[in-house]
Amino acid sequence: MDFMPAFQVCASGLAAQRAKMDVIISNLANVNTTRTPEGGPYRRKVIVLSSDPVQGSFDDMMRMVKVAAVVEDKKSVKMVFDPAHPDANPEGIVAMPDINTVTEMADMITANRAYEACVTAFDTTKNMALKALELGK
Repeated sequence: MDFMPAFQVCASGLAAQRAKMDVIISNLANVNTTRTPEGGPYRRKVIVLSSDPVQGSFDDMMRMVKVAAVVEDKKSVKMVFDPAHPDANPEGIVAMPDINTVTEMADMITANRAYEACVTAFDTTKNMALKALELGK
């Protein structure tokens, strides 16, 4: 039995969840960033995942996950009245990132649990491969 497709699926899941965590961390780190090199406030980023069939797999049902894109949330800016802020306009309004830390933390917990599930699946597959090798002795 070929265990490589299962290892590939687990590895792709680990990579996707790590990328998701990186995006969430970036969002949390920039929750108060009002000035970016592109101009304007930081915009919340969201990761888009897709699937690809595993090459050489015994079944068309096995799919690897991949990062399709990292997109900006276009509605992720809120206007806040703060005349003392250095980036305030003449009316005292500042364009701030509209990032909800509770939502980001919930997404982080979800990504962490998905990562742990991938690790468990990888370890289980590894143990099955080792047991199969023991049978051959």
